[in-house]
Amino acid sequence: MKFLKLLYCSMLVLAMAAVFAACSKDDDAPNNGVPRIRYVRITDPASADSLLTGAFQGNVIAIVGENLQNTREIWFNDQRAYVSPTYITSTSIIVPVPNAIPLEITNKLRLIFANGSELMHDFEVQISEPTVSSMDCEYVATGGIATIRGDFFYPPMTVTFTGGVNGELVDVEDKILQVKIPEGATPGPITVTTNFGETSSDFWFRDNRNIYISSDPFTGWWNAAFVVTNPGPADPASINGNYIRVTRAIGGWNWLEAAGGPPDAMGDISKNIPDEAILKPETYNLKFEVNTLKPYNNNMIKFNVGLGDFYNDQYQWKPPIDTKGQWQTITIPFEEIVESYGQSLSVRPNGYYTRVLFHGPGDLDCDIAFDNFRVVPKVLEK
Repeated sequence: MKFLKLLYCSMLVLAMAAVFAACSKDDDAPNNGVPRIRYVRITDPASADSLLTGAFQGNVIAIVGENLQNTREIWFNDQRAYVSPTYITSTSIIVPVPNAIPLEITNKLRLIFANGSELMHDFEVQISEPTVSSMDCEYVATGGIATIRGDFFYPPMTVTFTGGVNGELVDVEDKILQVKIPEGATPGPITVTTNFGETSSDFWFRDNRNIYISSDPFTGWWNAAFVVTNPGPADPASINGNYIRVTRAIGGWNWLEAAGGPPDAMGDISKNIPDEAILKPETYNLKFEVNTLKPYNNNMIKFNVGLGDFYNDQYQWKPPIDTKGQWQTITIPFEEIVESYGQSLSVRPNGYYTRVLFHGPGDLDCDIAFDNFRVVPKVLEK
């Protein structure tokens, strides 16, 4: 009996010693054993003093603090991060920021511990606002589907056209979105908005600025017969009034002007090239719409634009291109065109000579339509 009492007393003493030892251990631990995040930094040891208040998706970060060893889950906003126990210690956790897009934005980093307690820390997942780089065709009819290219197209999202109307989203990928053109969309930039910001395009939808060849009405010296005024069933649909369609066999080095002329033949439209484009061509693009019903796979198309006279060493727009019967916007940096002339341009208040010329090697079975030749700014003025 004495032995059992002795054994019980011994066990009680040991238990009490363990409790006191545990209390002493917590008292000795930093922050009395309570988990704490001191800061977040990048993982490169050479930049250990680079502290972070946010990071982009997929970035690997180091959470530095005290008493973190019992962390079981890490959340950024409403997205749980994958964390390996190997990278969890009492003083740091190495973890990648989740790639998934949060639906609920709290700008909080949340640690959940083995005992169910939680620790919050201010931290922003930096998700880029959308970028809008181009439209496959800047002229799309109401009810048609436009393809817009860019990046960071994260739903939920709206596409707003000049005129204050929103398009109907048809398909959304990370770098491509398709939108149905709404009633009331007018010429001007488009704006793409996500939960992470909004961006207006540098290009214009249905860009009607600075058009110097339009065929509305036909002006110039050459080939009024190429102008389509009332498209038939076999013609491409009109995108902006009349357009030019060249349908004939063009032999190698044959000379065929499709459009253009001197200022007195072109009329006031020849004055539509901005002075700034002449003086600072690097800030402008040449744009036009093209539709190849047969591939442009031989010969050469040459452009005169911004000149004081016809010039035969003009810019050469080389094949191949095949839009497969669809209208497509072509963009050429205007400085490339000017460089091809080998001479600087000068402002001409009375207008400019223009020409679209077929002339090059190889026979071409040609069926190509053009519209809306224009010189427009590369960047939207804010």
